[in-house]
Amino acid sequence: MFDIGRRQFMSLLSGVIVLLAAPIALRAQPQPMPVIGFLGTADPRASFDQAFRQGLKETGYVEGQNVAIEYRWAQGQYDQVPSLAADLVRRRVDVIVTVGGEPSVFAAKAATTTIPIVFNVGRDPVALGLVASLSRPGGNATGVNIFTTELAEKRLGLLHDLVPAVSSIAVLVNPNFPPAQANAREAETAARAVGKQVAVVKAGTDGEIDAAFAAMAQMSAGALLVAADPFFNSRRDRIAALAARYAIPAVYEWREFALAGGLMSYGTSLAEAYRQEGVYAGRILKGEKPADLPVVQLSKFELVINLKTAKTLGITFPPGLLAIADEVIE
Repeated sequence: MFDIGRRQFMSLLSGVIVLLAAPIALRAQPQPMPVIGFLGTADPRASFDQAFRQGLKETGYVEGQNVAIEYRWAQGQYDQVPSLAADLVRRRVDVIVTVGGEPSVFAAKAATTTIPIVFNVGRDPVALGLVASLSRPGGNATGVNIFTTELAEKRLGLLHDLVPAVSSIAVLVNPNFPPAQANAREAETAARAVGKQVAVVKAGTDGEIDAAFAAMAQMSAGALLVAADPFFNSRRDRIAALAARYAIPAVYEWREFALAGGLMSYGTSLAEAYRQEGVYAGRILKGEKPADLPVVQLSKFELVINLKTAKTLGITFPPGLLAIADEVIE
């Protein structure tokens, strides 16, 4: 048998205890929280941000407890989006969530082919080249189709039903928003279908929005279609107030415009899109692949009417429109 002294024995025993305790200590160390990069073209206000966090919560993630979120907002400056996307990639986030339409998702796709991306876009993501198919996206991106451009015809039809006597309809577009030309074309085609003339008015800044409404008044525009644009959405209070000031009946894409005083809106739910993005971000953090998560196509379309604004404008909604409204604000 080996003959060792007490001091040697105690030293050996201490070494064994350290070796046995090391794995336990490693297991006890807190793991770093996953990080979501949140990339937006314009700040959507807290209500949508809360919807995103609700979606995360449904998958077991709570900001500050077991997940961190790095927010990057371009504040309507679309040319700044690529640098913000590159910054999130350098940050080595675990997933990038993009909002505000095509500029943010295209910037994210250009910045990384490996980090998972969850998007929301207003046009067909297959036609845009973002995914291989709706059911099997492939690649590193999936998300939500919120249908904006495609609904221009329906919105103009609602305006025609409300104010059939007007001959000219203005279409407000943001020339800085990449889908603006497609939005204008859709509106012009839809207007011709109901026998209306269209005047496309452009605005990409607060000052240009003010000037655009003054121009509409000079051209005696009988009604207004506000085209899909994240910057316009972030300025919905201002736009609704100007439409009221110039007494122009207007239709918008999101319910939030009607809540802000807009006459009526028709579209899907942007809050639901953000919630769904939160769900998908959480599922990806749990190990699912974006390539296997089908693109969600929002299927509920809501007509919201603001009767208070209608009264201010001296407009009476036909009973048929009121009957099909999903929400009436009085």
